[in-house]
Amino acid sequence: MLKFSRFLIIGLLLAGCSATVESRIDSIRAGYMNVPVDASDVENKNNLDLLITADAMFHADDIRGADNAYEIFNRKNPGVADGGDILREATSLTLGPNANDYKPYMMDSLFVSYYQLWAALIDGRYDDARVIINQSYARQTDMSRAYEKLIESNQKSFTENTELTTNLRNENSKWTAYRDIMNPALMYLSGIYFLNNGDFNDAKTYLSRANGMMPKNTFVAQDLKNAEFGTIPKNTVWVFIEDGFAPKLTERRLSLPIMHGNGLTTVTIATSEPVFSNNIVHIDNAQELANVDAMFMTEYGEYRINDALRAFASASARVILQTTMYNSHSGNASWLGLLSTLYSEITNSADVRTWATLPKTISVLRVPNNKSGLIELRSNGNLIEKVSLPTSGNYLTYVRTAPTGYDIKTIKLK
Repeated sequence: MLKFSRFLIIGLLLAGCSATVESRIDSIRAGYMNVPVDASDVENKNNLDLLITADAMFHADDIRGADNAYEIFNRKNPGVADGGDILREATSLTLGPNANDYKPYMMDSLFVSYYQLWAALIDGRYDDARVIINQSYARQTDMSRAYEKLIESNQKSFTENTELTTNLRNENSKWTAYRDIMNPALMYLSGIYFLNNGDFNDAKTYLSRANGMMPKNTFVAQDLKNAEFGTIPKNTVWVFIEDGFAPKLTERRLSLPIMHGNGLTTVTIATSEPVFSNNIVHIDNAQELANVDAMFMTEYGEYRINDALRAFASASARVILQTTMYNSHSGNASWLGLLSTLYSEITNSADVRTWATLPKTISVLRVPNNKSGLIELRSNGNLIEKVSLPTSGNYLTYVRTAPTGYDIKTIKLK
């Protein structure tokens, strides 16, 4: 029993608290783009800290540092995992999901490619940009296959666990998923790159994909026509605007009845649910390019079923553990039972980690370079920011809005 009590105490120390994770993410978002970047020991950061650090470096104009951090992430996460390994599942069961390293969403990897493409263009590494585009599409193809397998697997879960999965499914029903695991902003940026290089066949390929996902965006349609006619736009500025924050997750605890022995008891399970940000600035005449909320929910809606079922199984095991300890016929039964109850409560948590500093929306503004050297960004007619650029030529402009200010980067296109 002494060994078991030590195991319980160690479990209490290692288990991550969902409330602590949520509080930290809130703090990071509150000071977004306005706090010092912790670039120390990047190689050894966990996945989520690595993504947050790379993002902070990018906005602090440490483009090479950001690209290096993103590349470290790519090395740590070389493929698409469509399931969990045994060690990870065991750790989650015994110590809670937060005891494992953050398991990135497929969407995270696509945004890594998106920001690496921006970094290459900012640095003028046009050959690297082409490599990144090719690698990102191969990655998206793999993700699409993995996503299909996930849906097939969940279909079986729906029939075997009707009540729980149906309820979760209904909660996600309002979201219109993209038809595939794709990032339309990455597709459009890739298409603009090829269009300005005069690689019209490649431009058509990527602009067609972007147009298929965002058929109402007239800017995408206009550039697709340019690619089809073999025309490079002249004196044009593409302004990519990132605004708001992607969904964060919060923990929700549910009590469900479960048969134990000959009786009925109650088991508490912890699941996550999304919280959406609504504080965004709509730029006049800009058109939506990527709805990151929808991108996230496309994937999260499927993972949520698996996580809920695992949480149910884990909570059930903890009920058995508590019952066993309280009825162990040992002189320490009460102490062990209390420890097991405390252990069950702390480790029975939801994984609420997400790359929550991603934008809520990405929109695009396509305007002529009218030789004034200035683009005015307005919201409801009110001037909110000015973008300075040379008076001729084609340019990409990256804009990230945040409560603490704006990050603006302008890139000359070939």
